[in-house]
Amino acid sequence: MNFTEIDRDDFRNLLESIGKTCMPFGKFGPNFYPPRGVPIMDLPPEYLSWFKERGFPKGQLGELMAQVCEIKEVGMDQLFDPLRKANGGRVSVRKRKPKTDF
Repeated sequence: MNFTEIDRDDFRNLLESIGKTCMPFGKFGPNFYPPRGVPIMDLPPEYLSWFKERGFPKGQLGELMAQVCEIKEVGMDQLFDPLRKANGGRVSVRKRKPKTDF
């Protein structure tokens, strides 16, 4: 589905699905980001590009990841801001520096 050729209701449903979907496996999955994993809308663009080059997962997850990738590639990441706000904000995937006691 090309998101530039989508009607309003379908687009709303697409965004709703994206907002509810979290990464179920890998380095952004629940093993590293409990309890559900990172929402796919907060995945780093580099991670999505890696999947774009090698192939997205099969099924609905892959289709949604491909749409998120396309939306981010055209610079429309702020489209997800209302979804993030409704879900408590953006999930940070930056590595944290370990605390040192001095």
